[in-house]
Amino acid sequence: MDASIVIQVVLLLVGFVFLIKGSDFFVDGASSIASILKVPTIIVGLTIVAFGTSAPEAAVSITSSLTGSNAMAVSNVIGSNLFNLLMVIGIAALLGDLLMEKSVLNKDLPFLVLISILLFVFIFLGGDISSIEGIILLVILIGYVAYLIRGAFKSGVTNYVDKPKLSLPKSIIFIIVGLAGIILGGDLVVNSASDIAIALGMSETLVGLTIVAIGTSLPELVTSITALKKGENQLVIGNVIGSNIFNILFVLGASSAISAIPISPNMLIDTLIMVAVTILCFIFGKTQDKYDKKEGIVLIALFIAYMIFAILRN
Repeated sequence: MDASIVIQVVLLLVGFVFLIKGSDFFVDGASSIASILKVPTIIVGLTIVAFGTSAPEAAVSITSSLTGSNAMAVSNVIGSNLFNLLMVIGIAALLGDLLMEKSVLNKDLPFLVLISILLFVFIFLGGDISSIEGIILLVILIGYVAYLIRGAFKSGVTNYVDKPKLSLPKSIIFIIVGLAGIILGGDLVVNSASDIAIALGMSETLVGLTIVAIGTSLPELVTSITALKKGENQLVIGNVIGSNIFNILFVLGASSAISAIPISPNMLIDTLIMVAVTILCFIFGKTQDKYDKKEGIVLIALFIAYMIFAILRN
């Protein structure tokens, strides 16, 4: 392998480390400040933690949009969402039955299906995701989070975060360091992934769908496996669905609001596949209120088949 490619691969891995650790620092610092300010736990979960787990995708896609690598901006989100639905849920289901919470099954998962279809409609009708459509996605996100917070308060869920892990000065430092790590990591990942794509004759779309998407989805995978070890199986589904909703509404919304994202015919197909997989996961969950080992095997097999399809298509 050429020495320059080796260097770019190392920089890509370093970028992933900065992204993931930066997200951890940001969440720890922001959660501690929320605890100091007596912010309800539900708001922390819906805002700070949701942003933290989607920060790698956001950093990569927004950086791609700013630098003109628009193909990677959208392929990163599509690839990440497919990895979350097929591999994270699939692997978790192999390790133990994943029970579905009624609220996730009846509200969040159908909502994910709807916004996935909306994204496909935007792309199909216009051939791109325009700045206006990006703003629409962000407005929907604000409305969705407001709806969840209102529902939590109506149901009486107003408990607060436990005693803060960090003092106020340390919390501020953690937030600054975390954001710096996220920004630097996003820059390293986009630049090195683009260079690798050029050197190996791969398209930016393929790199975004595979290497970058899997790398930026590592926080979701690690979080889900940790939840399984603690016996909190239901958190896995909530983590995946919440992350995918955030990826579409915030990551693509912010990226396209900055600069319209043109979509290739191949990416239209990938978006349609994402919609189909999301509907399949809804059907699996609806049939027996859980994901079992057989369904886990089906989901993992579908991801492998999709990866082969994406690589051969390149």
